[in-house]
Order: sequence, then C-alpha cells, then structure tokens
Amino acid sequence: MTRKCETSIYTAPLSSSEHEAAVAAFIRNRGVTRCPTACLARTQASVSAADRVALEQYEAGREHSRRSHIAATARALGLDVPQSRVC
Repeated sequence: MTRKCETSIYTAPLSSSEHEAAVAAFIRNRGVTRCPTACLARTQASVSAADRVALEQYEAGREHSRRSHIAATARALGLDVPQSRVC
C-alpha cells in the first residue's frame, strides 16, 4: 500500500487584508451565507405565538417519549416503575 505524500498545512501568518481576502474566497467557493455560530446568541427577533406553542408541544412530546423510554428500559431490567412517574 502506497501512502500519498502529505503537504504541511502550516503557513505563515496572514496580514489582515490577506485574511479578509481568504475568508471572502472561502465564502464565494463554499456558498456560506452566514456565520454557523450566529444561532448561538439571542437575537432581537420576536417569535410568533404559534411558533412558541408548537415548540412547547414538541418539547412536551419529547419529554413524554423520553420518560416512556426510561420506563420501558426499567421494566425490561425488572425494576419497579411507579405509574405516576410515567406520563
């Protein structure tokens, strides 16, 4: 088996203008339209009431599913599961 010659990824530090040009070229080539970490911070946008209700229903469904799965696993292991703890 032959191994391809690997090139070093280390390069000399870029100047500010070179860095900006490299980022712009990356965005053009990859089609990135926004920072992938932009969703990590709160925004000034408001969420509609319907979307908030839908999110609450989704979270309640996930929690119910999680509790049901835990209860089923406990029963499979022969553990007692109080019915009040399972939604």
